[in-house]
Amino acid sequence: MFDPHAWYDNFAVGHPVIAMPALLRWARDTYGEAMRKALAEADCDDIPPNGIYVIGGLGMGAGDVPQGVLVKQLKVSKQAAGQLVDTLVLRGYLKREPDEEDRRRFTIRLTERGWHAAAVQREAREKIDAELTARVGADAVASARKTLAALIEIGSLDDPSRSSRGTP
Repeated sequence: MFDPHAWYDNFAVGHPVIAMPALLRWARDTYGEAMRKALAEADCDDIPPNGIYVIGGLGMGAGDVPQGVLVKQLKVSKQAAGQLVDTLVLRGYLKREPDEEDRRRFTIRLTERGWHAAAVQREAREKIDAELTARVGADAVASARKTLAALIEIGSLDDPSRSSRGTP
């Protein structure tokens, strides 16, 4: 399982072998594929691609979210976010209700099925996290999180809306 001479051990400081954006994409794919597989095994294989971000975010404690915030976070058009929410509502993952403060707006929350899917995603993510920690150690994982947070902060300098993400 663990290879003490893994390909990534050859990365030299200041001499990257693979560009960071490629590594980030492949790392994201590792999590996404694990989550999709776990969701399929849990009879939740009908979640659209961006739906895992919505369900995962709500399941991590975002609570009820105004649909307008969802549009900003997903970086999609209002129409695309509306279609995604419609699909997740029709498939039983979300409940959409008029906002109590402004009846022109809608608030989104997880249903029982949505909470189940969020738990499945969380378990899949935690398995990948545990495997990663077993391979490189807790200190390396903490360092990677710090590095990624700094990268997000760099992006926030040009796009202040990104700094509102808080701590995931």
